[in-house]
Amino acid sequence: MNEMLLLRHGETEWSKAGKHTGRTDLPLTEHGEDQARALASLVKGQAFDLVLVSPAQRARRTAELAGLNGYQVDPDLWEWDYGGYEGITTPEIRKTRPGWYLWRDGVIPGDAEHPGESAEEVAARADRVIERAKAVEGRVALVAHGHFLRVLAARWLGLGPEEGRLLKLDTGTYSRLGFEHAEPVLTTWNAPIS
Repeated sequence: MNEMLLLRHGETEWSKAGKHTGRTDLPLTEHGEDQARALASLVKGQAFDLVLVSPAQRARRTAELAGLNGYQVDPDLWEWDYGGYEGITTPEIRKTRPGWYLWRDGVIPGDAEHPGESAEEVAARADRVIERAKAVEGRVALVAHGHFLRVLAARWLGLGPEEGRLLKLDTGTYSRLGFEHAEPVLTTWNAPIS
């Protein structure tokens, strides 16, 4: 692999409101669909040897509107499972856990559909995606979620998953991972389509 293009899905009602959206399968908003269509200008005319997309409808729809057809759905690309914090904003969580910070404090268990994950469990999924991408000759594209892609980028750089905290990532943006002198680097991060 010589380059990995990362696309964060477009806006949803919950991302707009700052709610933790792990496994809840929400559609894109109208603005989110516009963001996804805008990514088509980046993808048009590009050849990818592997395109992997999260099972979430917000990621699949982003891939389709961006023109990444023929993708494979990979369950490893699901967003962080926020457990008992699913659908809750950080300010709401801090009412009962003052100073709570996902990257440091993790999540609490939720129901059967949202048992929750540790940063290490998210990193294990990211590591599997990276290994799958590295096995490909050429270019890879991934369409997934904010916290997951931040963990993936940290792992790409050889960092612990908690270092993803340093890599803010907005909806409808793109990033690139590549190499410099055979060493993994970020070549583009959190770039909007202007």
